[in-house]
Amino acid sequence: MKVKIQTMLGDIVVRLYDETPIHRDNFVKLVEDGYYDGTLFHRVIKDFMIQGGDPDSKGAPAGKMLGVGGPDYTLEAEIKDGIFHKRGALAAARQGDEVNPERRSSGSQFYIVWGQVYNEGQLKQFSKQLRMQKVQQAFNALAASHREEIMQMRRERNRVGLQELQDKLAAEAESQVKGGGLTEEQQQIYATVGGTPHLDGQYTVFGEVEDGLDVVEMIQGTATGRGDRPIDDIEMRITVIE
Repeated sequence: MKVKIQTMLGDIVVRLYDETPIHRDNFVKLVEDGYYDGTLFHRVIKDFMIQGGDPDSKGAPAGKMLGVGGPDYTLEAEIKDGIFHKRGALAAARQGDEVNPERRSSGSQFYIVWGQVYNEGQLKQFSKQLRMQKVQQAFNALAASHREEIMQMRRERNRVGLQELQDKLAAEAESQVKGGGLTEEQQQIYATVGGTPHLDGQYTVFGEVEDGLDVVEMIQGTATGRGDRPIDDIEMRITVIE
């Protein structure tokens, strides 16, 4: 399934992944309903990404803060190994972990990655951070499954037992994460094509630009003002083309 994002700077053709059907089908439905037509790329950060999909951006006056609009639902995360934030990736925006620990996606807001090209040392650091994140996620899941036991130990002030359980769960989490860092493919892409590796495992990527990456480059380089909103509005119209 492909869609075309039309802007005054040119068109962007995006292929939606079958591996993320929840996001694919939701995006296609919104496109077919005309939900995005007249909305803006309301948040643009050079060497990072361009973001759109806020219905409140339609006809928004200059200076209005944008970025919180959307339908009255969120989407279950579809964060997949092997699908990552390379340049041109289409991903779903979302609220932060502190209020959204399940990393559910916005019902409509999305971003297209631009990012940077990274050297070997930087990629090693990203790989280490990514593995640590996966181990922490595994530990949190294990701790949640032992919640009653942990709460009972806390009520009894059983510090020794609690520490032993935490150590056991930490070791189990470590064993669950095989490798866990950036793959060879990720490292090669981030070292040549570019992207945003620090977002891997955090947000759902559900498509990629097949044509019009030069348009993404122009948009990400546009002048912005308050709230990273482009000074000159960049409207979009999206249609399904395949």
